[in-house]
Amino acid sequence: MTVIQDARPGTGPARGAGAPSPEEEILRLYRAHLSKGRATLAELFGSHMEVESSGAWLTTSDGERFLNAGGYGVFIMGARHPRVIGAVERQLRTHPTASRILLEPTAARAAEALVSVMPEGLDRVHFGLSGSEAVETGLKLARANGFKRTVSMSGGYHGKTLGALSATANNVYQQPFRPLVPDFLNLPFGDADALEAELSAHPGEVCVILEPVQGEGGVIIPPKGYLKRVEELVRAYEGFLILDEIQSGLGRLGEWWGADVDGVVPDVMLTGKALGGGVLPVSAAVATRKAFRPFDKDPFLHTATFSGQPLLMAAVQASIETIKEERLVTKAVDLGGTLLPKLTEIARRNIPDLVVEVRGRGLMIGVELVEAGLAGELLIELFNHGVVANHSMNGSAVVRFTPPATLTGAEVRFLLDSFDKATRELVRGAAKMPEGGN
Repeated sequence: MTVIQDARPGTGPARGAGAPSPEEEILRLYRAHLSKGRATLAELFGSHMEVESSGAWLTTSDGERFLNAGGYGVFIMGARHPRVIGAVERQLRTHPTASRILLEPTAARAAEALVSVMPEGLDRVHFGLSGSEAVETGLKLARANGFKRTVSMSGGYHGKTLGALSATANNVYQQPFRPLVPDFLNLPFGDADALEAELSAHPGEVCVILEPVQGEGGVIIPPKGYLKRVEELVRAYEGFLILDEIQSGLGRLGEWWGADVDGVVPDVMLTGKALGGGVLPVSAAVATRKAFRPFDKDPFLHTATFSGQPLLMAAVQASIETIKEERLVTKAVDLGGTLLPKLTEIARRNIPDLVVEVRGRGLMIGVELVEAGLAGELLIELFNHGVVANHSMNGSAVVRFTPPATLTGAEVRFLLDSFDKATRELVRGAAKMPEGGN
């Protein structure tokens, strides 16, 4: 891993003998006030504290720098992009939080900017803070339009608020909170026949929610033509279609939206993650006029205090402008076209017996190992060599890379070199493990 050239150690007051380090103090506070489990996880990564970020890099309190190829899809333009920071700072100095009684121009302009990159027909916007909020909005629109049954897909991840959790196909997360919202059914991802059987049994009643590519599922790409077939079936049986592009949208897959690959137009499109430009948390549900009609009729039917607040809306406008003007969608295609084959070649060369598959689309790339424990070890080895990647909540054997589309040639080489070293270390560690497990 690299170290900042001008890092200045010891800038704070000297600690007395036996005094806790800053990292130890933060661990204590995590255990006391946040999460003991989160503190334990942090110790596996050396108890580092991230204190600064810029572009593709994050910096720890001791001056070490790490290439951030994780972030769960948030950093399509890297961290603290100057254009987004500038827009947010200007808004902060004038009017960061609105009364929500009067008209507010930044919300209107942010909605217009977002609609400008949506598939045609999606032109009504409800803003939120988190991806789960966007999911709840989509599910409530379905219910408000009379669709009382909901189908989600195996391996799908839609969040952990109660409605979103009911659609998230993972018993580990669901079990402590049962009973969940009723009338949710889970079907195999990629199986159009199973979906047709459910839709045909309940015509005019079913809402279908799915991701074009399952991120938390472990970068699961459906069979060619599946997404278009889903749309055709939903229309044929008068259903309601929600596409969850919270992680896959805004250029991550090398298209503005995964829906664009197959020319699909849902009733509601969900977005988030990168929508705040890696600066602020913001999400949105974007619907057709017909689907949005219940909210048009009664503006107080579904509200949130911080929905559409000016500070967030400034970030949205600047983010969309940046993706357009810096051609980040095209760059995601090009970078993905470089990274995927090279990561595949390295994995096949270094860990042929430990890797199942390397797969991806654009800048969402997954490395599937033969067991979940090895995925955890690979994450640690990548970190030891200066790269942050992500695990997959519904695909525990998969390490995910979701780097910025702003990577330079040198940063691409650093990522590949680190992956090469990490996989070499992984195979050495696996060779030392006793037969039959760890």
